Amino acid sequence: MTVRITRRRAITVLAAAAGLSLLAKTNQANARLLRWEGTTLGAPSTIQLYHTDEAKARAAIDAAQGELARLEAIFSIYRADSAISALNRDGVLENAPAEFVELVAHAKDLASISDGVFDPTIQPVWQLYLSHFTAATVDPAGPSRKDLDAALALVNWRDIQIDAAARRVSFARPGMALTLNARAQGFITDKVATVLRSHGFTQMLVDMGEPRALSTKPDGSAWHIGIANPADQSKAITSVDVVDKCVSTSGGYGTLFDEAGKFTHIIDPRTGLTAPAMLGVTVIADTATIADGLATTLILAPEDKRLHILRAGGALQAIFVTPDGVTATVTV
Repeated sequence: MTVRITRRRAITVLAAAAGLSLLAKTNQANARLLRWEGTTLGAPSTIQLYHTDEAKARAAIDAAQGELARLEAIFSIYRADSAISALNRDGVLENAPAEFVELVAHAKDLASISDGVFDPTIQPVWQLYLSHFTAATVDPAGPSRKDLDAALALVNWRDIQIDAAARRVSFARPGMALTLNARAQGFITDKVATVLRSHGFTQMLVDMGEPRALSTKPDGSAWHIGIANPADQSKAITSVDVVDKCVSTSGGYGTLFDEAGKFTHIIDPRTGLTAPAMLGVTVIADTATIADGLATTLILAPEDKRLHILRAGGALQAIFVTPDGVTATVTV
């Protein structure tokens, strides 16, 4: 049996096609939409950039691609030469890039805020599930309790040691490993948006795995973002209009380890069990870094802790959905 890998974040962006038709009605008659498509940490990525100078816009997107490549070399767990892969392999990373130290510190803060509901050292358990479901012979019941307990013994965010002054990150115990997948795509989205803004652009939708809207569209309207139905990601179950905000969605359906959908990629670091496949959580925040981490956290958080985590994490709203529709909305 193989692992079914799909996009972890399931957000349908509905703005692109509408944007072009609206341009003729705006005062910016020469504004055009330039669209770039690629991948970030294995996820589909897009930049939708309104401009009046195509050469300038393409130069800005070239610079953004350079920033994306630089940050992927730091955060990609799929690259053996990345900073995060070096830390996981050696247990220590000397001369760590400033962005790496920054994001690991962010991850530890979120783990503290959530009282361990979010834990970036969950990677050994994720690897156990991956190894189990890609083996030649697969037990559909999942990894044994003994194996899960052994992997969970390596999970504890407090055992990440950061020396910011020395730019050193290390683990307290051998065998630990880190994943920043629930933060890095949002972080990269924010950094790419900063590059584009430094080139003079303000009206855009940047999605390096987490869509962040900068300003409005040229006609003054908000960006319209549809939130996917967990049972059919090609359809939106609800939608939000955003200006200068990020919208991040996390759902167990993003990666299913088994064909039955019993085991998903979102793993509770307290138990080793996985989040339900047909539950999605969308978080709206000022930055993609904040929204990204909280979306993954809130899908595991107890209902009575949701508001505290949302507020302490710096977000604005969380929307919980199932195939039957919106089940809860938490607003700060």
